[in-house]
Amino acid sequence: MPSTTVNQDLQHEREKCSFKNEDFTVWWIGGEAKLKEKRSREKFFLSEPEFFDKVPLHFVSHKEVYEESVRKSTVIFRKVKQMQEQGKDGVDNYMALLGGLLGSGIIKEGNPLAVHFVMFLPALMGHGTPEQQAEWIGRAWNCEIIGTYAQTELGHGTFIRGLETTATYDERTKEIVLNSPTLSSYKWWPGGLGHTANYCVVIAQLYSKGKNHGIHPFIVQLRDEETHMPMPGITIGEIGNKLGMNGVNNGFLGFKNVRIPRGNMLMKNAKLLEDGTFVKPPSSVLTYGTMMFVRVVIVRDMANYLSKAVTIATRYSCVRRQSVINPDQPEVQVIDHLTQQYKLFPAIAKSIIFKLTSDNLWDMYNQVTSELDKGDLERLPELHAIACCLKAVSTADAAQAVETCRLACGGHGYMTCSNLFGTYGMVTAACTYEGDNTVLLLQTARYLLKVWTQAQKGQELVPTVQYLKKFLSSNQRQTWDDSVPGIIAALQTVAAGKLRLANDHIEQRKRAGCTPEEAVNLTSIELARTADAHCRAFLVQSGYEMIEKSCKTAPPELARALRDIYELYAYDEAMKAVGDLLRFTTISESDISRLQQKLEGALAAIRPNAVGIVDSFDIPDMVLGSALGAYDGNVYERLFEEAKKSPLNQEPVNKSFHLYLKPFMKSNL
Repeated sequence: MPSTTVNQDLQHEREKCSFKNEDFTVWWIGGEAKLKEKRSREKFFLSEPEFFDKVPLHFVSHKEVYEESVRKSTVIFRKVKQMQEQGKDGVDNYMALLGGLLGSGIIKEGNPLAVHFVMFLPALMGHGTPEQQAEWIGRAWNCEIIGTYAQTELGHGTFIRGLETTATYDERTKEIVLNSPTLSSYKWWPGGLGHTANYCVVIAQLYSKGKNHGIHPFIVQLRDEETHMPMPGITIGEIGNKLGMNGVNNGFLGFKNVRIPRGNMLMKNAKLLEDGTFVKPPSSVLTYGTMMFVRVVIVRDMANYLSKAVTIATRYSCVRRQSVINPDQPEVQVIDHLTQQYKLFPAIAKSIIFKLTSDNLWDMYNQVTSELDKGDLERLPELHAIACCLKAVSTADAAQAVETCRLACGGHGYMTCSNLFGTYGMVTAACTYEGDNTVLLLQTARYLLKVWTQAQKGQELVPTVQYLKKFLSSNQRQTWDDSVPGIIAALQTVAAGKLRLANDHIEQRKRAGCTPEEAVNLTSIELARTADAHCRAFLVQSGYEMIEKSCKTAPPELARALRDIYELYAYDEAMKAVGDLLRFTTISESDISRLQQKLEGALAAIRPNAVGIVDSFDIPDMVLGSALGAYDGNVYERLFEEAKKSPLNQEPVNKSFHLYLKPFMKSNL
C-alpha cells in the first residue's frame, strides 16, 4: 500500500495557503451544522465494509457491474433507514447519496435506484392528486415498490410533443389502454427500467372520445411484485453498455394493449372524467414540473463532479514534475507552468460559481413552486428559461473542464484508476439527458424573444431580464469597464445586442416570405448563441453577488481568496467573449491587453491557494476514488498498486501465450 507519509511537494503547497481550510469548508458546505452533518454522514457510510470493492469494477463484466450496483444501492438505503431511526433524517442525505459526491464515490457507475427518488417520487408529488399521493407515495418512499420515469423514446427525446406511446381511454371498461404503435415509440433510456423497477410513471399521448389531448403521466405496473416477471403486454429490458453510468440500468419498454385503471392517470393538473371528458390544466407548462426540478439538481451535480475533477488534477499537478523553466534549475512542478494554471484554475472557479448559482436557482425554484401551489404562474416561464440555459451551459462547460483536467494529467489521466474517465462519463451524459443542450438553449431563446417584445412595449420585466430595459434606453455602445460589475454589464449588453439582432433577422426573413417557424429555424444559430450569452452573464452576476454577500461575514483572508475566484471567472468569460465585446461595447486593443494581464494576475493570486481550495472541498479519498488525487499525494505508489490488481497480473504467464503467441512465433512465417 502507498506510504502514509504525505508527498513533500503537496505538503509545501498546503503550507502556502493564505486562509484557514476549515473557514473555506464551512462556507462551501453551508455552515458548521451542515459540515458536521456531512462528515458524520460520510463516516457512517464510508466505514461500511460492504462498500469496499474486492476487485476494481473496470475489471468485471457489464452484468457484474449492474449486480454490484444493485447490491450497494440496497445497502445504502438500509443504512439511510438506520439514520432515520437515529433521528438523522433529512433531504441532504438523499442529495448526497443520489446526485452528490458521496453516492458516486460508493457506486462509481451510478445508482440504479436514483431515478426512483429523483424522478419517480417527484412525479407522484408534482402530478398526483392528494388521493393518488396517499395511495402511492408511502409505498414508494419505503421502497416497497421501485419506480422509474419513462418519457424518452427510441425515436424522440427532447421533442416531447412528438412522443408516440398512446394511452387510449376505453369508456366501456373505464380503463386506459397503453400501446407502442412503432419500434420508435419504445421507451428508451430511463434509469432503473431495465431490471430494477417494477412500476413506472409513463408519459404518453392521451386519447379519449376520438381526440388527442397531448402528453400526460400515467402510473403503470411493469413487473409482478413477487416474481419480478414482466406483466402481460410488457416488453422490457436493458439497453446495453455506455460510455459511463453502467450501473444505472437504463432500459427499454414497449406496450401491447396494457390496461390500467383510469385512476392511474396522474390528475393534479389535467383530469380525465369517467365519461371520457378531458379537463385541461390551468397551464400546459405544469406538465414539465418534474423536468424543471431535475434540471435544477443537474446544475448542482455539475459543481460536485467538477470539484472532484479539479481536486484530482490540482493535487497531481503539484506532485508531478515535468520540464524546466530555467535551464540551470531542476524540473518544476507542472502547476508552475502558466498554461497548466489556465487549464485548472478556471475549472476550479467554475465549480464554485456553478455551486453558488445552483443555490440561487434552488431558492428560485422553491419560491416559484410555492407560488404555483397558490395558483400564481407569473414567474414559471422565467424559471423554466433560466433552468434550461443553466442546465445547457453548466453541463457543456463541466464536460469540457473535466476533459481539460484529464488532459492536464497527461498519460496518467488516461488511466481508469485516475477516475477522470469515470467522472467524465457522469458529466457528459448530463449534456443530453433531461433535454438536449441545443434544444434547451433554443427554449430559453424563445422566452427571450417574448421578453424582448415586452421590453419594447415598456412593460415590467422579471429580475433575470431587467437588463434589457437599460439596453433599450441607450442608443450607444456600452462603455467598457474591466471591473467585475463592468464586465457583468458588458456581458448583459452582449446578450441584449445578440437578442436584438436575432429578432431583427427573424422579422427580415418573415418579410421575405418565410413562415414564423421557418424564420426562427433559419435564425437558430444566433438564437442559441443569444441564450448562451444570457446565461453566462447570469452566471457571472450570480457568482459575484453571492460571493460578495458571503464576504461581508467571512474572515478577510478567505474573502480575498473568494474574490480572486470570481475575478478569474469574470476575466475568463470576458476574454472568451472578446469578439462579441468588440461588436457591442467600446472595448479597445489596449483594453484587451489589460484584461489579459488581469486574467494572468488572477491566476497568480490563486496559485499559492490552489491546493488549499481543493482541499477545502473536503472530498474524502474513497469518494475521489483516484490514484492521482489522494490526499497524501503518493501518486506513483498508488498507480503501481492499481496496476498490480489487473487480472492479467495474477499469473506470470497468460494462457494466450501457449495457445496463440508461441505457435505463431515458432511457425517460421
